[in-house]
Amino acid sequence: MLVFVDTMRLDTANRAMISSLQLARSSAAAGGRRVVLCKSADGVSCGQAQGWEQGWIVFQDSNNNAHLDEGERVLHREPALGARLRMRGNRPVEGYIAYTPLGQTQLTNGAFQAGTLTACMLSLEQSSARQIVISASGRARTQAVRLEFCA
Repeated sequence: MLVFVDTMRLDTANRAMISSLQLARSSAAAGGRRVVLCKSADGVSCGQAQGWEQGWIVFQDSNNNAHLDEGERVLHREPALGARLRMRGNRPVEGYIAYTPLGQTQLTNGAFQAGTLTACMLSLEQSSARQIVISASGRARTQAVRLEFCA
């Protein structure tokens, strides 16, 4: 039963992130403005500590600094994903994911942004996990993987 519940939690977390990525990409293209997702434990400011499991916000980033500033419009707030669940990004997407009006991902320094987010349940055993792979074109795809352990 626990395996089933953990699988459902992973799938729910994966869907929440995919939905937010799609919202950010489509909003950037439709609004002609840069839109960013950043980790946020409080739903008010971007944080650099911990992983994406703490929650995130999607907002219009008028000044291209990948931080929510006064006057920037919040499009979505996602609360914490829950106990035992971890979602970590590799280096290019560990703190934020930014979409340009062309629907592409791009770092604040102008370099293309591509990376992988991995969601797993805390465990010392081999377990199922989900990865969201974000290409430089801004498209995100999901794949199931097995991890030796999730920490």
